[in-house]
Amino acid sequence: MRALKIIFWVVWRIWFYILVAVPILVMFPFLFLSILKERWYPYFFILARIWAKVILYGMGFRYQVRTLQELEPNKSYMFIANHTSMTDIMLMLATVRNPFVFVGKKELAKIPLFGFFYKRTSILVDRGNQKSRMAVYERAQRRLNMGLSICIFPEGGVPDESVLLDEFKDGAFRLAIEHQIPIVPMTFFDNKERFSYTFLSGSPGKMRVKIHPFIETQGLPLEAKKDIKDQARQLILTDLQEND
Repeated sequence: MRALKIIFWVVWRIWFYILVAVPILVMFPFLFLSILKERWYPYFFILARIWAKVILYGMGFRYQVRTLQELEPNKSYMFIANHTSMTDIMLMLATVRNPFVFVGKKELAKIPLFGFFYKRTSILVDRGNQKSRMAVYERAQRRLNMGLSICIFPEGGVPDESVLLDEFKDGAFRLAIEHQIPIVPMTFFDNKERFSYTFLSGSPGKMRVKIHPFIETQGLPLEAKKDIKDQARQLILTDLQEND
C-alpha cells in the first residue's frame, strides 16, 4: 500500500509541474503581449487566473470561499494570507478578482518559464538588501496609482511545516498605512495538507478560503502598524487553531 502511495505522489508531483508549464506555453503569445506595457497588466491578470484554475482543477483541488466582506471592483487593497504551499499563489489568483500584484522574493524568478513572467509582473524583493526593500515602496506606489492591489504573504516565506503560523513582517502593514488602503486578511485552511513542500505528501481535495472583514487604515499613523499586524495575524491564527 505504501508503495502505491509513493508511486501516486511521484506521478502527481510531476503532473503538477506539467500543469504549471503547459498553460504558459499555450498562452505564451498572449501573456507576452500583455506584459509589454504596464497599463495592460489587467489583461495579464485575467490570463494568470486562467492558469491558476487550470492547475488547481487539474490537480483535483476544489476551492470554497467564505466571504465576510465583499470586495469593491476598481478599488485597491492589500491582500495577505498565511503561506504554506506552492499552491498559495494559484489559490490567491483563483479566488480574488480584483487585479493585484504580488510582492515576493526574487528567488522565484529563477524558476524556468514561470520566472520569466514572474519577474516582469511582480514586485521582487531581496530581503537581505536594504536598498531592495526600500525600492518596493516606490514600485508599489506606481501600481496602486494604476488602480491595482497588492498581495503579500507577511510571514516572509514558507515556514517550517511544524509552525502553524509564523510571525508577520512589517512590510504589508507599512505599505497599507502609507497608501491608506484596506487590508484584507485571508485564511488558507487546507493548502499545507493538500500540497505541502514535502514531496511525498498531499492529496486531491477541498481547499477552503476565508476572506475576513477588512482592516481599515484610513487616517492611521505609521506607528499603528504593529497593532494592525497583530490584529491580522490573530484573525488568521485563530482560524488555523480552531481547524487544527
